[in-house]
Amino acid sequence: MTSTQSSSTPRKILVLGATSGIAEATCRIWAAQGASLFLVARNGEKLAAVAKDLKTRGASYIDTAVADLDDTDSHPALLAHAINSLTGMDIAYLAHGILGDQTHAEQDFNAAAQVIHTNLMAPVSLVTWLANFCVQRRSGTIAVLSSVAGDRGRKSNYVYGASKAGLSAFLEGLRNRVDREGVTVLTIKPGPVKTAMTAGMPRSEKFADVDSVAESIVRAIDKKKDTLYVPFQWRPIMFAVRHIPERIFKKLNL
Repeated sequence: MTSTQSSSTPRKILVLGATSGIAEATCRIWAAQGASLFLVARNGEKLAAVAKDLKTRGASYIDTAVADLDDTDSHPALLAHAINSLTGMDIAYLAHGILGDQTHAEQDFNAAAQVIHTNLMAPVSLVTWLANFCVQRRSGTIAVLSSVAGDRGRKSNYVYGASKAGLSAFLEGLRNRVDREGVTVLTIKPGPVKTAMTAGMPRSEKFADVDSVAESIVRAIDKKKDTLYVPFQWRPIMFAVRHIPERIFKKLNL
């Protein structure tokens, strides 16, 4: 099934971090396919606007929950409620995360810990519950936004990169555990994408188009891929970056 096709039975999709730029763009594709969506985000006003837009675009069912996904204690009840609302789940799409402030995090452990909690600990909590749910039913796809920044630590964003490296490693191990149980785990590694979150960054006008990124994500989910670098050129770029000798790499201004 392509990103422009609809299935005869609407897919049931849980979206965590639904107001992020990449998540919104992905949900617009699913809405046009007639999917059933349960959307979770922190900002209730923006979440309501996104839900209304997706309904007009063709979503067959939409429900929402306002939640702070950093609150790991609330995850079991939230996820159970979402799946009950959807009466099942075919896809869980996790787009929860923050860039953080690297300069601040270099000086303040609490700032660094917040980035790592939001980008690693909270997703681990969510994905652990979701994976166990899917394993019990021997079906389902869990798609998670990580980042190319996790492929190698660089001085410009190593706190964010460390959180995404940990997330990617966790998903890799989880995939190894649950693949034989009929569950797909997709690690999505975008390069810089043109969204509201990146608008103030240098050269942001050259970042990847968010709608093209969303189309690639939908295709990768449909094809049950394991890992997606998006845009595709980031795969060879990061392969080269990972293989630069450390004695050289540590002197680079990256």
